[in-house]
Amino acid sequence: MRHVAPVGVLLAANALLGLPAHADNEPVGGTTHSVGRAPVGGAALGTRGIVAPSGVKAPPKTAAKSYVVADAETGEVLAAKDPHGRYLPASTLKTLTALTLIPKLDKNMKVKPSSRAVNEEGSAVGLVSKPLYTVDDLFKALLLVSGNDCAMALAETNGGLAKTLREMNAEARRLQAYDTVAKTPSGLDKPGQSSSAYDLALIARAGLANRDFQRYTSTKTGRFPAPKGYYEIGNHNKLLWRYKGMIGVKNGWTSKALGSFVGAARRDGHTIIVTIMRHDGYFWNEVADLLDWGFAARSRVTPVGTLVDPLPEAAPTPTGQAVPRTPQVARSTAPRADAAPAGNGGLSPAVYGLGAGLLGGGVLLVYGLRRRSRSRSS
Repeated sequence: MRHVAPVGVLLAANALLGLPAHADNEPVGGTTHSVGRAPVGGAALGTRGIVAPSGVKAPPKTAAKSYVVADAETGEVLAAKDPHGRYLPASTLKTLTALTLIPKLDKNMKVKPSSRAVNEEGSAVGLVSKPLYTVDDLFKALLLVSGNDCAMALAETNGGLAKTLREMNAEARRLQAYDTVAKTPSGLDKPGQSSSAYDLALIARAGLANRDFQRYTSTKTGRFPAPKGYYEIGNHNKLLWRYKGMIGVKNGWTSKALGSFVGAARRDGHTIIVTIMRHDGYFWNEVADLLDWGFAARSRVTPVGTLVDPLPEAAPTPTGQAVPRTPQVARSTAPRADAAPAGNGGLSPAVYGLGAGLLGGGVLLVYGLRRRSRSRSS
């Protein structure tokens, strides 16, 4: 018999971890739309089928279960299929990792990866536990060769896995990417993790506004440090070599998520974003066709929706405390998986105690039900 934690426990746990308020955050290979929330970007984007403008040729067919074609400059969604369907994102989630951490970490800082980061499963660049790497190196390998080891090393350099996941989920909320729940920084499959084609388009649009993010995702090849010199790494995004004007962004695959891709191309001063999710085969030609359609349709059609702007950032509250300087060499340390985050975020002891109790109850109910098998992410 499957034991399910009470909804109240799940909501309290989500609140403490910075996750969305709804409890239906576990996609099961198909679509699960957010409960009690109007479709972000327009009512037409609430459909689970294809939504396309009239008066022009229909978008080309694709085997992807979900996609979005959008104009990056205007934010207009030109066509979509199940845009808010929530699916496992695989390594396209690394775009959120990068967007969250690039502004927080000094790209020239040296990092000594932990043994946990070095031994992270799935696709890897091949880190060793020596201070050979800068943060810039780690971001490059994260987005070129989809290094899961780099994702963990960056998360630990940022202050730990739990802190990084809270910040990733907070960034998703700021972008109004409410279909997105990050449970790993790498995109390795984990129960409850999700995103949508719409959210990935929001993340890509925000990322392209960051010079370093765009530099990493558009780099075709690069040198990566090794104990004896360096070696060459190449971008997994095949369209960087094949599609005119391609500028990124990221592909992903796991056995559970299947294929996913976030792509952007620029022609004649205009940028089109295409995102796809849950494709069971070779998708590169289909993405190229969707990009072609987007360039042809932009400015000629009535959009079917909009990529919304991020929410305004709250002004920081002065604390009067000095900000500690970042050490020149950061050790990527691996906290215990069950370690609780320090501090209570300003909650009163009574409220914090209640939330902790509810969270603890949820843990007891679901303890032992975790699946031990995990899929590879690339």
